[in-house]
Amino acid sequence: MLPPYASEPYSDFTDPAVASAYREALEVVAKASPLNAPVIIGGAPVDTEDDIVSVDPARPDRVVGTAGAGSSFHASQALDAAWDAFATWSKVPAPERARLVHAVGDAIDARRYEFCGWLTVEAGKNYLEAEAEVAEAIDFCRYYAHQALALAEPLPVHDFPGETNESWLVPMGAGVAIPPWNFPLAILAGMTIGPVAAGNTMVVKPASNTPIIGAKFMEAVVSAGIPAGVVNFLPGSGAEIGDTLVDHPRTRFVNFTGSKDVGLRIAARSAVVHPGQMWLKRAYMELGGKDGIIVDETADLDAAADGVIRSAFGFQGQKCSACSRVIVVDAVHDAILERLVDRAAALDIGPPEDNHAVGPVVSAAQHRSVLDEIDRGRSQAELVHGGHAVDGDGGWYIEPTIFSEVASQDRLGQHEVFGPVLAVIRADDFADALDIANDTEFGLTGGIFSTDDERIERTRQEFAVGNLYINRKITGALVGIQPFGGLKLSGSNAKAGGPDYLRLFTEMKSATRKL
Repeated sequence: MLPPYASEPYSDFTDPAVASAYREALEVVAKASPLNAPVIIGGAPVDTEDDIVSVDPARPDRVVGTAGAGSSFHASQALDAAWDAFATWSKVPAPERARLVHAVGDAIDARRYEFCGWLTVEAGKNYLEAEAEVAEAIDFCRYYAHQALALAEPLPVHDFPGETNESWLVPMGAGVAIPPWNFPLAILAGMTIGPVAAGNTMVVKPASNTPIIGAKFMEAVVSAGIPAGVVNFLPGSGAEIGDTLVDHPRTRFVNFTGSKDVGLRIAARSAVVHPGQMWLKRAYMELGGKDGIIVDETADLDAAADGVIRSAFGFQGQKCSACSRVIVVDAVHDAILERLVDRAAALDIGPPEDNHAVGPVVSAAQHRSVLDEIDRGRSQAELVHGGHAVDGDGGWYIEPTIFSEVASQDRLGQHEVFGPVLAVIRADDFADALDIANDTEFGLTGGIFSTDDERIERTRQEFAVGNLYINRKITGALVGIQPFGGLKLSGSNAKAGGPDYLRLFTEMKSATRKL
């Protein structure tokens, strides 16, 4: 029997002993760096001609580790190994699969702060952001273990005279997971372990910016006793192996989280049936967002400002759920703007190892991209706070940035910047604010701060987002509590951490026997 599911609590880092334990874990990580992370196929490390070098975004001169760069040849090998493992893994009884999947979460939990430390040095996450991600990864493993048990139950069908009829769910085969760099443990773990819990096998291609934390996840998979070949680890450039994995006739399904443009390309390629392919591939896309929070004149303005700041600038705005637009009715626009600027100015910027509120963005390329968007924005709107790079050991720091008087249809109001940039949009009234909130191709997260029950209910019904938050921040969905996934071009609404997620990676089979 599995322990009852409950989401992982967070640590109190204001407790000196807890903060000291985190710093000790950082020392362990520092001693282990730089780490070598090979390609792993069928449980065995594989030599590669090239490597991917991962660096600390706060100190780019410090190498966190190197990962083997897989080739198209390795991609085919990994899929072969996954199918070989599927022959036995798919037949493992659900209780045993669930036990092993739950054990992966337990293995991560046993090294909780060590995993946090790797996230701090490779992804630039402060203590709270890193631990929240580690907790989410643990939750995914444990929650999906429970869901695997539920999934194994026969499906209800009606009786028919003279026959026995039964229907049940079966796993699909070998799939591919392509997770993003911004949650290189939690999303990678969820996208991988969910299908595995349902009886499938996986090839995982971690993001090139953050392959080392993926290698640490593989350590947990092995220590938990997941058989060799059930999860295969294939770092490599998207240009080199991405298309091979998506196009390959032995790929049964693709599980992707990332940018809209890449996701649309993967979805299109997945629809093509290649020679030797004997199925229609499934492709699940979790894409970007241009997430907005509505603030009306009935709202608690201090609470609204706090929620917007936390949603906009947590992890430097590098979340698909981050608030990048706040849509404020005219009556309280100036009051909210003043509060936002004051709170943004109070955020301290510095190395995540020292637990600053704002750390670096993940890479030099991301740094350039965000600063380019800020420069474009100067001609579209009024820059009221930030807008500059910040020096610090060569790290990729950018000030929390706020633009006001943003027109909804301008680039600042429509394009996903994926950085610490917030657009403040003025609305005539609540109805206008709701129209503006929906006037985007994205539909991932959204929120409203209001005390008007009728407006809140209208927002519940009409705001076209997959995750709506009322009078709180719009980031931080909890596994099993707030199933996460978007509408419109934010993806296929494959609700991660929800009761129907594992169902996506199965097929129904029915059998009828005449009596």
